[in-house]
Amino acid sequence: MIVCIAEKPSVARDIADVLGAREKKDGYIEGNGYQVTWTFGHLCTLKEPHEYTPNWKSWSLGSLPMIPPRFGIKLISNPTYERQFHTIETLMQHADMIINCGDAGQEGELIQRWVMQKAGARCPVKRLWISSLTEEAIREGFAKLRDASDFQPLYEAGLSRAIGDWLLGMNATRLYTMKYGQNRQVLSIGRVQTPTLALIVNRQLEIQNFVPKQYWELKTVYRDTTFSAILKKSEEELVLEAEKQKEAIAAGKKPKKEEENRGIEPIADRERGMALLEQIKDAPFTITGITRKEGKEAPLRLFDLTSLQVECNKKFAFSADETLKLIQSLYEKKVATYPRVDTTFLSDDIYPKCPGILKGLRDYETFTAPLEGTTLLKSKKVFDNSKVTDHHAIIPTGQYPQNLTDMERRVFDLIARRFIAVFYPDCKFATTTVLGEVEKIEFKTSGKQILDPGWRVVFGTPAAGTGQEEKEDKEGEGENVLPAFVKGESGPHVPDLYEKWTQPPRPYTEATLLRAMETAGKLVDNDELRDALKENGIGRPSTRAAIIETLFKRNYIRKEKKNLVATPTGVELIQIIHEELLKSAELTGIWEKKLREIEKRTYNAGQFLEELKQMVSEVVMSVLSDNSNRHITIQMPAAEKNGKSADKAGTAGKPEKEPRKRTPRKPKEEKKVVKDSDAAVLPVEGNAAPVPVDTFVGKPCPLCGKGTVIKGKTAYGCSEWKAGCTFRKPFE
Repeated sequence: MIVCIAEKPSVARDIADVLGAREKKDGYIEGNGYQVTWTFGHLCTLKEPHEYTPNWKSWSLGSLPMIPPRFGIKLISNPTYERQFHTIETLMQHADMIINCGDAGQEGELIQRWVMQKAGARCPVKRLWISSLTEEAIREGFAKLRDASDFQPLYEAGLSRAIGDWLLGMNATRLYTMKYGQNRQVLSIGRVQTPTLALIVNRQLEIQNFVPKQYWELKTVYRDTTFSAILKKSEEELVLEAEKQKEAIAAGKKPKKEEENRGIEPIADRERGMALLEQIKDAPFTITGITRKEGKEAPLRLFDLTSLQVECNKKFAFSADETLKLIQSLYEKKVATYPRVDTTFLSDDIYPKCPGILKGLRDYETFTAPLEGTTLLKSKKVFDNSKVTDHHAIIPTGQYPQNLTDMERRVFDLIARRFIAVFYPDCKFATTTVLGEVEKIEFKTSGKQILDPGWRVVFGTPAAGTGQEEKEDKEGEGENVLPAFVKGESGPHVPDLYEKWTQPPRPYTEATLLRAMETAGKLVDNDELRDALKENGIGRPSTRAAIIETLFKRNYIRKEKKNLVATPTGVELIQIIHEELLKSAELTGIWEKKLREIEKRTYNAGQFLEELKQMVSEVVMSVLSDNSNRHITIQMPAAEKNGKSADKAGTAGKPEKEPRKRTPRKPKEEKKVVKDSDAAVLPVEGNAAPVPVDTFVGKPCPLCGKGTVIKGKTAYGCSEWKAGCTFRKPFE
């Protein structure tokens, strides 16, 4: 008998239908020589500290660092999971072959490998590797099953990530809680979570410490057209340009031609501005140069998960987590391909399928009809095997979407239009730059005219999508058709001086934070350059949304309109951490790069873990040697009123009134339970002061971070206990 194991019951049903297995049993479906079973996401997890040695149950600085000689896994303590695991175990021990049908990614590989390991599977194992759940894709995948050994590096990378998160999360969380948290609240530290918080805090401090400077702009209006005085670039701007040029060259782009640093010095005082105004006001304005350059703009890139989350946050204010859930649902409804991807390219083997996919987009016939019967464009900016590893960009499957929610339809619409647009011609435009001069002071204006909208028509209006999708709208950007000027013409003009103030950097939104995580803190607009920086991004596309949600749940950040703002606890936590390794996005990006190299067999997993162990030991020694008497202000969420929660700041010495006890939510059968390795269990025993009861109930669960602490008959537990959280603290 061949045993197939999927990650969710719904996926198992789809696979069973294709395989001809029809007989429903307890925990699996049987027929045609197959037994198709499933997990509920994670059934197994890494053991907790006290399961390696009882001494680690108590939180004490003396027990740190906790580094087990060998890591072990355990079954999550949950009756539903235990029953399903025993079904899987029985099937696997009698199987002739196992087919791993888990999600085709690092986490999916880890989930199923742990289950097979715990079940003691000994038979040969094959791997189903597919990018969509359509019947055609499943049939094709079973026709091309791969050996499990092909995915050993993927498993090693996933295991290294989980162990690395355990080592850093467990040790640093206990370390900072005991040292600076006064045993009043868990101060959660995580390998990705903390550098992400640091990005928000550092930006917030930049804004708070920003001192605006006054400056003036000299402009003049000639023939109803506004010209601005050309300014010389400062040394700082020139250095910044040189750095960007280096990065662009490293990303494989052609270097820009050096331009002469022309113009007047920036106007820093009003007196000088008024003098310049007086100098030019009675002299004629002369056109000195006109250049018209025609250009082409390629269609927007297809979506990877991050760019889809960015677009949904900008257009619809969806959170990263909401977008992930929506695109996951579209994948499970078989209308979109596998979502947890970090490439915007398609492989060449997708090209022959594209006409069929376009034909399936019946609601978009206005745009697909012109493409019918033609040879579809095959751009290297879309189809490139070298840019695709396990999965390609997110595209429609070609199945007609039915029973979509309004939010799902919006996300699908973005994906469908991007896909259609890549087969349309480039947008053609002309940029005209006009130079003028008054009394040896040079002025400039420019305008852009759309000559042929090309792919832009797919987005509803000719002006839709500028190719600068990540840029915020800037003053003066966009189409500006100029009158016909002639070089040498001259005439009267109306100059004026405008008072301006320098502006602080903008706070992060979820969209800009996702981009910053993707590029290890460097915000860039250029697609090619961003691709080069992705190597050092922090987190994975599939985990970044969860990291942001974790920061919200732990009350380190909150949202003001679309802006992300750090709470006092979040700010002080970052300020109290002196170890750059814990909070630097760039250094964390280097670890992430090593994890990707483990996947590619170019780096050794053992070496990565040895480096992490060394780092954890150094961090512990550094913090223990801090003799200051610092502690962190605790930012507590107030008890909920009318479904909304308000923030309330207090110090660790001020216990709150106990919030109303929350009823545990009943989890859905297919809910994926994700191990949060950033967190740690809370028991504080021995000589340490106990956590006060009044500040404990209703707080985020210190183990999973998803639920809240609730009070049972004999112990405290987590509201997500049915979903697999094992947190439990007996009453004192």
